[in-house]
Amino acid sequence: MISGIFITKLGVDPLEEYVKNLQALSKETLHELNLPISTIMTNTQMLRKNSSDEKSLKRIERIDRACDMLKERYNELDYLIKMQSREDVKEFFFIDALVKERVAFLSKIYPHIHILLSLESLEILGDKKGLAKVIDNIVDNGVKYSKDSTKIEISLQNATLSIKDYGIGMDEVELVQIFDTYYQSNKDIDGFGIGLSMVKRYCDKNKIELMIISKPELGTTLKLKFKNI
Repeated sequence: MISGIFITKLGVDPLEEYVKNLQALSKETLHELNLPISTIMTNTQMLRKNSSDEKSLKRIERIDRACDMLKERYNELDYLIKMQSREDVKEFFFIDALVKERVAFLSKIYPHIHILLSLESLEILGDKKGLAKVIDNIVDNGVKYSKDSTKIEISLQNATLSIKDYGIGMDEVELVQIFDTYYQSNKDIDGFGIGLSMVKRYCDKNKIELMIISKPELGTTLKLKFKNI
């Protein structure tokens, strides 16, 4: 028995050391990424001030958009490292302000989509970066499955965040499977089918009631009911 414990420890200790080193390397790499991102942002601001040529301004705007996407990846990596390290990721924040922030970002990616907002003010103590990823995933799904519609509605009323699209919708059979990892209701649409399973995991972990209403050809609404506000 003692020899078994010793052998197990010999196997586990190097693995723990490897994980610690990997986390340390990830943090260092993340810190180093911050400088080039900040440099790009500062220089594009200076270029914009000194440029009046329409073509140059469009190029600067494309650089800005790419930089915003890099910042998003930076924030996601930072969030994942904290989650892996079991650091407390909860903070006080206003959901309505977070929605506006995410819509401003998503509107740059999907300029053809009109996102209509109706938001009450609501402050909570929770995982802000996780909820940002949830909002992004739901809106992204709404865009992907709304080929013939350019409208998405987001409302925040009575501690419930609702995101409604006017896309292809789903039937009862699809609704049963929609939160399974890798499930896609339409195989012709790009993606890996992991978005809504992540949404459900987040809601389960943070005790948020998740509801989904959908009908074929009429669209889909996802509702997140925040409790213990």
